[in-house]
Amino acid sequence: MSGLDTDALASLSLTHVHYNPNDPLSYLCAWLALVPQGLCVVYATLIWSTREVEIMMMFAGQMACEALNWGLKRWIKEERPRRMAGKGYGMPSSHAQFVAYFAATLALFLLLRHQPRPSPSPTHLTQPSRVSAPKSKTSSQNNHPPLSWGLRATFAGLALLGAVAVAVSRVYLRYHTPKQVAVGCAAGLACAVGWFAFTGWLRRMGVVDALLESEVVRLFRVRDLVVTEDLSEAGWERWEGRRLERRRERERERELDGFYQEKKTRAEAKSQ
Repeated sequence: MSGLDTDALASLSLTHVHYNPNDPLSYLCAWLALVPQGLCVVYATLIWSTREVEIMMMFAGQMACEALNWGLKRWIKEERPRRMAGKGYGMPSSHAQFVAYFAATLALFLLLRHQPRPSPSPTHLTQPSRVSAPKSKTSSQNNHPPLSWGLRATFAGLALLGAVAVAVSRVYLRYHTPKQVAVGCAAGLACAVGWFAFTGWLRRMGVVDALLESEVVRLFRVRDLVVTEDLSEAGWERWEGRRLERRRERERERELDGFYQEKKTRAEAKSQ
């Protein structure tokens, strides 16, 4: 007889959410409860695909914020609302603290640290050729303006609104009291401001630059481009440069084909 036949079963509480199946808003709140897990997937994907030190530092602060929440819960030891059989202590709300840190850090980065520069023309990224590419609408748009401050403020506001939605959902599902959620949001905001100031100090002191110059960090291809590189243009200039170079190659091939065809026609005319 296997252990499953005799032992009591438990659920994986990481994604186990109680909600009212007859309430559409409760169902939506259940999905909002999975936002922290989804953000962890986003962190891992961006770190692996971009190797940006800014994202790594943001994730490190997120984990420090989670560690603080773990300690605060065991220090305060305040229970969850009576009508909810959630595991662990409820003060402060870990969900609220998680999303508050994420949204506040993202907003601080977009509004204060991110200083995008105008994108250079892709024609400067490739070797000049004797056959110039034909002018088109896209060539006139090479000097693409960076993401405006107003648009970055809009994205920051949407992130903060999303954090509010997740925090409110914890009260609606009765996993936390309004006080527990408010304290969680305050702790997350405090962590975000403190960590942002700390990483700014690391940059000013040259610690980040020194780490990026180390052989171990270079081995993992860690870079620091997102602070000055336009978010909407990341990698686009390189792609445009390659596309224009391929266009020049095709133009050269057509020009050579025309030259040899004309030469062949003249030779045939002389032979007649």
